Amino acid sequence: MYDFIIIGGGTSGLSAAMYGTRLGLKTLTFAEMPGGLITTTHLVENWPGVKSISGPDLAMSLYDHAIASGAEIKTDKVIKVEKSEEKTTGTCPIFTVKTASAEYQCKSILFATGSHHKNLGVPGEKEFENKGVSYCALCDGAFYKGKIVSIVGGGDAAAKEALFLSEHASKVYIIVRSNILRAEPINAKSVEKNPKIEVLYTTEVEEILGTEKVEKIRFKPGKGTYSGKELEMSGVFLAIGQIAQTDLAKEIGVEVNERGEIKINKKSETNLLGIFAAGDCTDTEFKQAITGSAEAVTAAYYSYRVCKSDNANY
Repeated sequence: MYDFIIIGGGTSGLSAAMYGTRLGLKTLTFAEMPGGLITTTHLVENWPGVKSISGPDLAMSLYDHAIASGAEIKTDKVIKVEKSEEKTTGTCPIFTVKTASAEYQCKSILFATGSHHKNLGVPGEKEFENKGVSYCALCDGAFYKGKIVSIVGGGDAAAKEALFLSEHASKVYIIVRSNILRAEPINAKSVEKNPKIEVLYTTEVEEILGTEKVEKIRFKPGKGTYSGKELEMSGVFLAIGQIAQTDLAKEIGVEVNERGEIKINKKSETNLLGIFAAGDCTDTEFKQAITGSAEAVTAAYYSYRVCKSDNANY
Protein backbone atom coordinates (compact mmCIF):
# COMPACT_ATOMS: atom_id res chain seq x y z
CA MET A 1 0.00 0.00 0.00
CA TYR A 2 1.40 3.37 -1.06
CA ASP A 3 0.52 6.66 0.60
CA PHE A 4 0.91 8.74 -2.55
CA ILE A 5 0.95 7.77 -6.22
CA ILE A 6 1.91 10.38 -8.78
CA ILE A 7 0.84 9.93 -12.39
CA GLY A 8 3.19 11.95 -14.58
CA GLY A 9 6.92 12.57 -14.53
CA GLY A 10 7.33 16.13 -15.77
CA THR A 11 8.44 19.07 -13.64
CA SER A 12 5.26 18.81 -11.56
CA GLY A 13 5.40 15.06 -11.02
CA LEU A 14 9.10 15.02 -10.17
CA SER A 15 8.69 17.92 -7.74
CA ALA A 16 5.91 16.06 -5.97
CA ALA A 17 8.00 12.88 -5.90
CA MET A 18 10.85 14.69 -4.17
CA TYR A 19 8.59 16.44 -1.69
CA GLY A 20 6.41 13.43 -0.94
CA THR A 21 9.40 11.31 0.00
CA ARG A 22 10.80 14.14 2.15
CA LEU A 23 7.50 14.18 4.03
CA GLY A 24 7.88 10.49 4.73
CA LEU A 25 5.11 9.35 2.43
CA LYS A 26 5.53 6.00 0.71
CA THR A 27 5.49 7.46 -2.78
CA LEU A 28 5.42 5.95 -6.27
CA THR A 29 5.73 7.97 -9.48
CA PHE A 30 4.77 6.81 -12.95
CA ALA A 31 6.87 8.74 -15.45
CA GLU A 32 6.09 7.41 -18.91
CA MET A 33 8.09 10.33 -20.35
CA PRO A 34 10.62 11.34 -17.64
CA GLY A 35 11.02 15.10 -17.67
CA GLY A 36 7.86 15.76 -19.67
CA LEU A 37 7.51 18.54 -22.25
CA ILE A 38 10.22 20.66 -20.61
CA THR A 39 12.73 18.30 -22.25
CA THR A 40 11.73 19.80 -25.62
CA THR A 41 12.54 23.36 -24.48
CA HIS A 42 15.80 24.90 -25.63
CA LEU A 43 16.44 27.28 -22.73
CA VAL A 44 14.62 27.92 -19.45
CA GLU A 45 15.43 31.37 -18.11
CA ASN A 46 12.58 31.89 -15.63
CA TRP A 47 13.34 29.15 -13.10
CA PRO A 48 14.15 31.04 -9.87
CA GLY A 49 17.77 30.82 -8.80
CA VAL A 50 19.01 29.57 -12.16
CA LYS A 51 19.77 32.26 -14.73
CA SER A 52 19.71 29.91 -17.70
CA ILE A 53 19.43 26.15 -18.13
CA SER A 54 18.37 23.86 -20.96
CA GLY A 55 15.05 22.06 -20.63
CA PRO A 56 16.67 18.60 -20.63
CA ASP A 57 19.18 19.68 -17.96
CA LEU A 58 16.43 21.07 -15.74
CA ALA A 59 14.45 17.84 -16.12
CA MET A 60 17.50 15.74 -15.25
CA SER A 61 18.21 17.91 -12.21
CA LEU A 62 14.67 17.39 -10.93
CA TYR A 63 14.85 13.67 -11.66
CA ASP A 64 18.18 13.31 -9.84
CA HIS A 65 16.84 15.29 -6.87
CA ALA A 66 13.78 13.06 -6.64
CA ILE A 67 15.90 9.89 -6.78
CA ALA A 68 18.33 11.28 -4.19
CA SER A 69 15.35 11.90 -1.90
CA GLY A 70 14.38 8.24 -2.17
CA ALA A 71 11.66 8.46 -4.81
CA GLU A 72 10.52 5.30 -6.56
CA ILE A 73 9.95 5.98 -10.26
CA LYS A 74 8.56 3.61 -12.87
CA THR A 75 8.21 4.22 -16.62
CA ASP A 76 5.06 2.07 -16.93
CA LYS A 77 1.98 3.62 -18.54
CA VAL A 78 -1.05 3.93 -16.28
CA ILE A 79 -4.14 2.67 -18.07
CA LYS A 80 -6.80 2.94 -15.37
CA VAL A 81 -7.50 4.39 -11.93
CA GLU A 82 -10.28 3.04 -9.72
CA LYS A 83 -11.77 4.11 -6.42
CA SER A 84 -12.40 1.06 -4.24
CA GLU A 85 -15.57 2.04 -2.44
CA GLU A 86 -15.82 -1.31 -0.67
CA LYS A 87 -12.48 -0.66 1.02
CA THR A 88 -13.35 2.80 2.25
CA THR A 89 -12.29 3.49 5.83
CA GLY A 90 -13.76 6.53 7.54
CA THR A 91 -14.11 9.20 4.87
CA CYS A 92 -11.06 8.23 2.79
CA PRO A 93 -11.24 5.69 -0.04
CA ILE A 94 -8.45 3.47 -1.26
CA PHE A 95 -7.45 3.86 -4.91
CA THR A 96 -6.17 1.25 -7.34
CA VAL A 97 -3.80 2.32 -10.10
CA LYS A 98 -3.44 -0.15 -12.97
CA THR A 99 -0.76 -0.58 -15.61
CA ALA A 100 -0.63 -3.23 -18.34
CA SER A 101 1.34 -5.57 -16.08
CA ALA A 102 0.45 -4.74 -12.47
CA GLU A 103 -1.79 -2.83 -10.10
CA TYR A 104 -1.00 -0.72 -7.06
CA GLN A 105 -3.08 0.58 -4.17
CA CYS A 106 -2.72 3.95 -2.52
CA LYS A 107 -4.37 6.45 -0.21
CA SER A 108 -3.97 9.52 -2.43
CA ILE A 109 -3.21 10.34 -6.05
CA LEU A 110 -1.71 13.29 -7.90
CA PHE A 111 -2.58 13.74 -11.55
CA ALA A 112 0.40 15.52 -13.11
CA THR A 113 -0.40 14.20 -16.57
CA GLY A 114 0.44 17.40 -18.44
CA SER A 115 -0.72 18.13 -21.94
CA HIS A 116 -0.02 17.35 -25.58
CA HIS A 117 0.42 19.70 -28.50
CA LYS A 118 -2.59 20.99 -30.41
CA ASN A 119 -2.84 20.17 -34.09
CA LEU A 120 -3.29 22.89 -36.69
CA GLY A 121 -5.84 20.78 -38.56
CA VAL A 122 -4.92 21.77 -42.12
CA PRO A 123 -4.24 19.56 -45.16
CA GLY A 124 -0.64 18.37 -45.21
CA GLU A 125 -0.07 18.51 -41.46
CA LYS A 126 -0.44 14.80 -40.80
CA GLU A 127 1.00 13.78 -44.16
CA PHE A 128 4.26 15.65 -43.53
CA GLU A 129 4.66 15.05 -39.81
CA ASN A 130 8.37 14.33 -39.23
CA LYS A 131 8.90 15.23 -42.91
CA GLY A 132 9.03 18.96 -42.36
CA VAL A 133 6.19 19.38 -39.86
CA SER A 134 7.38 19.39 -36.26
CA TYR A 135 6.17 20.32 -32.78
CA CYS A 136 9.64 20.64 -31.26
CA ALA A 137 12.28 23.13 -32.40
CA LEU A 138 14.84 21.79 -29.95
CA CYS A 139 14.38 18.26 -31.27
CA ASP A 140 14.46 19.04 -34.98
CA GLY A 141 15.87 22.55 -35.44
CA ALA A 142 19.38 21.42 -36.33
CA PHE A 143 18.04 19.64 -39.43
CA TYR A 144 17.19 23.02 -40.97
CA LYS A 145 20.57 24.69 -41.02
CA GLY A 146 20.60 27.36 -43.70
CA LYS A 147 16.96 26.72 -44.65
CA ILE A 148 13.72 28.71 -44.47
CA VAL A 149 11.28 27.66 -41.76
CA SER A 150 8.21 28.98 -39.99
CA ILE A 151 6.64 28.87 -36.55
CA VAL A 152 2.85 28.92 -36.36
CA GLY A 153 1.67 30.51 -33.13
CA GLY A 154 1.23 33.84 -31.43
CA GLY A 155 2.40 33.23 -27.88
CA ASP A 156 5.60 33.13 -25.90
CA ALA A 157 6.32 29.55 -26.94
CA ALA A 158 6.34 30.60 -30.60
CA ALA A 159 8.73 33.46 -29.87
CA LYS A 160 11.15 31.22 -27.99
CA GLU A 161 11.00 28.53 -30.67
CA ALA A 162 11.71 31.14 -33.36
CA LEU A 163 14.71 32.47 -31.46
CA PHE A 164 16.15 28.99 -31.19
CA LEU A 165 15.49 28.18 -34.85
CA SER A 166 17.25 31.40 -35.90
CA GLU A 167 20.48 29.84 -34.65
CA HIS A 168 20.19 27.28 -37.46
CA ALA A 169 17.84 28.50 -40.19
CA SER A 170 18.56 31.28 -42.69
CA LYS A 171 15.07 32.74 -42.24
CA VAL A 172 12.30 32.22 -39.69
CA TYR A 173 8.72 33.38 -40.17
CA ILE A 174 6.39 33.61 -37.17
CA ILE A 175 2.83 33.18 -38.46
CA VAL A 176 0.42 34.93 -36.11
CA ARG A 177 -3.34 34.72 -36.56
CA SER A 178 -4.02 37.95 -34.63
CA ASN A 179 -2.39 41.37 -34.89
CA ILE A 180 -0.14 40.97 -31.85
CA LEU A 181 2.58 38.62 -30.64
CA ARG A 182 1.68 37.69 -27.06
CA ALA A 183 5.19 36.93 -25.84
CA GLU A 184 7.02 37.92 -22.68
CA PRO A 185 8.49 41.41 -23.23
CA ILE A 186 12.09 40.17 -23.13
CA ASN A 187 11.39 37.54 -25.79
CA ALA A 188 9.32 39.93 -27.92
CA LYS A 189 12.22 42.40 -27.95
CA SER A 190 14.66 39.65 -28.90
CA VAL A 191 12.40 38.66 -31.81
CA GLU A 192 12.14 42.26 -32.96
CA LYS A 193 15.92 42.72 -32.95
CA ASN A 194 16.69 39.43 -34.70
CA PRO A 195 17.35 40.08 -38.42
CA LYS A 196 16.52 36.48 -39.34
CA ILE A 197 12.99 36.60 -37.91
CA GLU A 198 9.95 38.12 -39.61
CA VAL A 199 6.51 38.18 -37.99
CA LEU A 200 3.51 37.78 -40.30
CA TYR A 201 0.46 39.18 -38.50
CA THR A 202 -3.22 38.45 -39.29
CA THR A 203 -2.02 35.46 -41.29
CA GLU A 204 -3.25 31.86 -41.30
CA VAL A 205 -1.99 28.69 -42.95
CA GLU A 206 -4.45 27.09 -45.36
CA GLU A 207 -2.37 24.12 -46.51
CA ILE A 208 1.10 22.60 -46.18
CA LEU A 209 2.40 21.50 -49.56
CA GLY A 210 5.10 19.18 -50.84
CA THR A 211 5.82 15.82 -52.43
CA GLU A 212 7.94 13.66 -50.14
CA LYS A 213 8.56 16.48 -47.65
CA VAL A 214 7.44 20.04 -46.93
CA GLU A 215 8.20 22.43 -49.78
CA LYS A 216 5.86 25.37 -49.28
CA ILE A 217 2.81 26.64 -47.44
CA ARG A 218 -0.32 28.31 -48.78
CA PHE A 219 -1.99 31.08 -46.79
CA LYS A 220 -5.69 31.69 -46.36
CA PRO A 221 -7.15 34.75 -48.07
CA GLY A 222 -7.24 37.55 -45.53
CA LYS A 223 -5.50 40.71 -44.44
CA GLY A 224 -1.90 39.52 -44.28
CA THR A 225 0.91 40.35 -46.70
CA TYR A 226 0.80 36.83 -48.14
CA SER A 227 -3.00 36.59 -48.33
CA GLY A 228 -3.91 33.71 -50.64
CA LYS A 229 -0.29 33.26 -51.71
CA GLU A 230 2.28 30.50 -51.38
CA LEU A 231 5.67 30.74 -49.71
CA GLU A 232 8.58 28.35 -50.10
CA MET A 233 9.37 26.65 -46.81
CA SER A 234 11.44 23.65 -45.69
CA GLY A 235 9.98 23.30 -42.21
CA VAL A 236 6.79 24.19 -40.37
CA PHE A 237 6.93 24.18 -36.55
CA LEU A 238 3.68 24.35 -34.60
CA ALA A 239 3.37 26.20 -31.28
CA ILE A 240 -0.37 26.80 -31.00
CA GLY A 241 -0.98 25.53 -27.50
CA GLN A 242 -1.66 22.31 -25.64
CA ILE A 243 -4.59 20.06 -24.75
CA ALA A 244 -4.78 18.79 -21.17
CA GLN A 245 -4.37 15.02 -20.79
CA THR A 246 -7.13 14.27 -18.31
CA ASP A 247 -8.93 11.15 -19.56
CA LEU A 248 -7.80 9.00 -16.60
CA ALA A 249 -9.02 11.61 -14.14
CA LYS A 250 -12.38 12.10 -15.86
CA GLU A 251 -13.05 8.35 -15.82
CA ILE A 252 -13.22 8.31 -12.01
CA GLY A 253 -15.33 11.44 -11.72
CA VAL A 254 -12.78 14.23 -11.34
CA GLU A 255 -14.41 17.49 -12.35
CA VAL A 256 -13.01 19.35 -15.37
CA ASN A 257 -13.80 22.68 -17.04
CA GLU A 258 -15.05 23.30 -20.58
CA ARG A 259 -11.50 22.88 -21.92
CA GLY A 260 -11.11 19.50 -20.24
CA GLU A 261 -8.71 20.84 -17.58
CA ILE A 262 -8.93 19.51 -14.02
CA LYS A 263 -10.44 21.98 -11.58
CA ILE A 264 -8.29 22.52 -8.49
CA ASN A 265 -8.34 24.81 -5.47
CA LYS A 266 -5.42 26.55 -3.77
CA LYS A 267 -4.55 23.25 -2.04
CA SER A 268 -4.30 21.50 -5.45
CA GLU A 269 -7.37 19.46 -4.41
CA THR A 270 -9.97 18.24 -6.90
CA ASN A 271 -13.63 17.56 -6.13
CA LEU A 272 -12.69 14.05 -4.89
CA LEU A 273 -11.10 13.53 -1.50
CA GLY A 274 -7.58 12.19 -1.85
CA ILE A 275 -7.26 13.21 -5.51
CA PHE A 276 -4.97 16.12 -6.40
CA ALA A 277 -3.77 17.67 -9.66
CA ALA A 278 -0.95 19.97 -10.70
CA GLY A 279 0.65 21.53 -13.75
CA ASP A 280 -0.54 21.79 -17.33
CA CYS A 281 -3.48 19.40 -16.86
CA THR A 282 -5.19 21.81 -14.44
CA ASP A 283 -7.43 24.84 -14.89
CA THR A 284 -4.89 27.36 -13.59
CA GLU A 285 -4.58 30.20 -16.10
CA PHE A 286 -0.85 30.86 -15.73
CA LYS A 287 0.96 27.68 -16.72
CA GLN A 288 4.71 27.62 -16.17
CA ALA A 289 7.15 24.96 -15.00
CA ILE A 290 7.63 26.78 -11.70
CA THR A 291 3.89 27.17 -11.02
CA GLY A 292 3.26 23.50 -11.82
CA SER A 293 6.08 22.55 -9.48
CA ALA A 294 4.57 24.69 -6.72
CA GLU A 295 1.12 23.15 -7.21
CA ALA A 296 2.66 19.68 -7.02
CA VAL A 297 4.57 20.43 -3.83
CA THR A 298 1.34 21.81 -2.37
CA ALA A 299 -0.42 18.59 -3.36
CA ALA A 300 2.26 16.52 -1.64
CA TYR A 301 1.80 18.47 1.58
CA TYR A 302 -1.99 18.08 1.59
CA SER A 303 -1.64 14.44 0.61
CA TYR A 304 0.39 14.09 3.81
CA ARG A 305 -2.45 15.74 5.70
CA VAL A 306 -4.97 13.31 4.15
CA CYS A 307 -2.86 10.21 4.78
CA LYS A 308 -1.90 11.12 8.33
CA SER A 309 -5.13 12.73 9.51
CA ASP A 310 -7.38 11.19 12.12
CA ASN A 311 -9.82 10.24 9.34
CA ALA A 312 -7.29 8.11 7.54
CA ASN A 313 -7.34 4.99 9.70
CA TYR A 314 -5.77 2.58 7.22
